[in-house]
Amino acid sequence: MHQPILIKNSSIVNEGQTIVADVLISNGLIHKIGTIDSQPNYKVIDGTGKHLFPGVIDGQVHFRDPGLTHKGDLYTESKAAIAGGVTSFIDMPNTVPNILTVKSLEEKYEIASKKSLANYSFFLGVNGDNIDEVITMDTTKFIGVSDDGLYFTKKGNLLADSPEKMEKLFANCKSIIAIHSEKEEIVEANENAFREKYGEDIPAKFHPIIRSVEGCYEATKRAIGLAKKYNARLHILHLTTEAETHLFQNDVPLTEKNITTEVSVHHLWFSDKDYDRLGMLIKWNPAIKSEQDRQGLLKALLDDRIDLITTDHAPHTLEEKQQTYFKSMSGAPMVQHTLNCMLEFYKQGLISLEKIAEKMCHNPATLYCMTKRGFIKEGYYADLTLVDLNSSWTVSKDNILYKCGWSPLEGTTFQTNIEQTFVNGNLVYNNGTFSEEHKGKAIAFGQWKN
Repeated sequence: MHQPILIKNSSIVNEGQTIVADVLISNGLIHKIGTIDSQPNYKVIDGTGKHLFPGVIDGQVHFRDPGLTHKGDLYTESKAAIAGGVTSFIDMPNTVPNILTVKSLEEKYEIASKKSLANYSFFLGVNGDNIDEVITMDTTKFIGVSDDGLYFTKKGNLLADSPEKMEKLFANCKSIIAIHSEKEEIVEANENAFREKYGEDIPAKFHPIIRSVEGCYEATKRAIGLAKKYNARLHILHLTTEAETHLFQNDVPLTEKNITTEVSVHHLWFSDKDYDRLGMLIKWNPAIKSEQDRQGLLKALLDDRIDLITTDHAPHTLEEKQQTYFKSMSGAPMVQHTLNCMLEFYKQGLISLEKIAEKMCHNPATLYCMTKRGFIKEGYYADLTLVDLNSSWTVSKDNILYKCGWSPLEGTTFQTNIEQTFVNGNLVYNNGTFSEEHKGKAIAFGQWKN
């Protein structure tokens, strides 16, 4: 029996509205919402003037466990996540080994049960090597299958580049299929052209020209066409172009969409003008593109063509990043700062608090059919984050929690502060102090109704 926790007088941001009320947490769940009198055995937290959000659910991270733990691991990166108000995550399969079998997936869950401070789930990897096995599996027992990151292992692993493999998967797979959408043949032709001109040391600013709008758009258009043909459940990861946003619909609710997409926070925060300042530190695949693309992504997020916000959190050491173009690893850490970034957009009048909660908390839970998560509702898990919207701090080496020890946001001053984070009713983060006695849980999920 845990001591009940009573959060008094916070502004609760949930399901399209913000109301001032009390929240009682008991036995890991939200027991009651309303006006609640304190009892002698309650731990009382004064939420006056603070905003209470559902815990953020990050639908795309690379926490590097197993096999790449010099960059990050399920303990360090989940700790950084919790400090940023992220209480649940879905991790991608491009670890070492790649998560291509049920056995390796089960082993990853076992590692997480011992190390992760946040709730967790994992995609099963699918590529040219295991697609024939995957289509014979009962994929409903996986939260989803994905090819993301597997193209780093060898060429030809991107589903978007292989219509015959995609057709086979879409015709047979009953789970969400989450894909990295770029046409590798377009990217390779651009790489060869720039290599001829610059050799190995291509300036970072050409990254969005090499991994171009055309390469993304053509791959996404083809994938959507095939998904419609087979009525498959397709999710396009980390959308980067304004052009692609017009391929998605907003005239039906999320629960009726078979084809969905997301935007990662760095594609909303940075644009190509930042390459001169940050160079390879903001080299991601797909690339950060133009200011027009950045604004187009925000517009599509606001009008519901884009369904989720994720981080694509992908730590590398500074040594791995600060190399010439072809050697510099793609990806960067973001999970500690994603909610602060979105709240900064709120401060600028670009997005509402309610829309932030929808895209970062409600919709990930809905899209992945998570059980009793993503909302502030009685009977749901008490995954919560209490935020001060009027407390400034600056990102520095001293407060970065990523194992890699750096961030492309260093020097950025945020006007909002994540004060407390609750995972399954446990106060795991409290103004810079962590309580690590309770580990996160594997995320339970149901099945898409279509």
